[in-house]
Amino acid sequence: MILSAWMGPDARSALWLFRPDHSASDDSMGGTMSQVIAKGRLTGKVAIVTGGASGIGRAMALSFANEGARVVIATAHNENGLIETQAMAPNGSIERFMADASIGTDVEALVAFTEHRFDRLDIMCNNAGVLTTAPIEEMSEQEWDRVIDVNLKGTFFGCRYSIPALRRAGGGSIINIGSVNSVVASAGYGHYCAAKGGVLMLTKTVALECAAQRIRANVICPGIIDTPMNATFEQTMGGRKQFEDACLALQPLGIGRPAQVAAVAVFLASDESSLITGTEIMVDGGFTAQ
Repeated sequence: MILSAWMGPDARSALWLFRPDHSASDDSMGGTMSQVIAKGRLTGKVAIVTGGASGIGRAMALSFANEGARVVIATAHNENGLIETQAMAPNGSIERFMADASIGTDVEALVAFTEHRFDRLDIMCNNAGVLTTAPIEEMSEQEWDRVIDVNLKGTFFGCRYSIPALRRAGGGSIINIGSVNSVVASAGYGHYCAAKGGVLMLTKTVALECAAQRIRANVICPGIIDTPMNATFEQTMGGRKQFEDACLALQPLGIGRPAQVAAVAVFLASDESSLITGTEIMVDGGFTAQ
């Protein structure tokens, strides 16, 4: 969710807000590790998570690993972030691979690496994303292309190149990360809204095309989540308290944690969601209910 476009000077004061536990050992997950209960729901499965160096991507990768999956995480530039994610996981459960989601050959190589390393692919999580802001009349072609290329074309490549691998495994789950901006607009973010709206319809199309192959495809649409992507907004608003107050005015349950999004991803990756495909799940604390 893009926060700044929704902020107003009259955002009401916070009366209650869940505050994440920022302990050193689990801060990157957005909550305490005791909240992540390993049940082995993904034992024997292999997953790819793009954008796995921080935020929601890191939380999903760690949750998949804690549930028994073997995971390959990827990013275009932040290799140190991938290394940090690996260090938090059970020994040997996460591998890293440098790949730019907006480049088809990179994504094709990522899928090939995963199959070579683990002999199969069961879960494809297309999470990589970028964000800039500008009114439409001031937006450069380069800005438009970059946001569309990573957020939408990157999701296309993730689906395109994972489908054959998922089919070889006998089926699987594609989890694409959308946003509340998949269904509602934000001024100043036309490229991002177009990309995330496109992710939603692309996913529904994949679900229809691949159902006979036992490949499911769904979208998670997060609201305001406490991630590095929103850190700039906290600074520009004058501090954490102002940020929290403004968020609560928009999202009744308060700021979300990456682990809350990851919990939904685990469900969609598991056999528990075997009859769910072609739909979006809003993880937005009531944002779109208003």
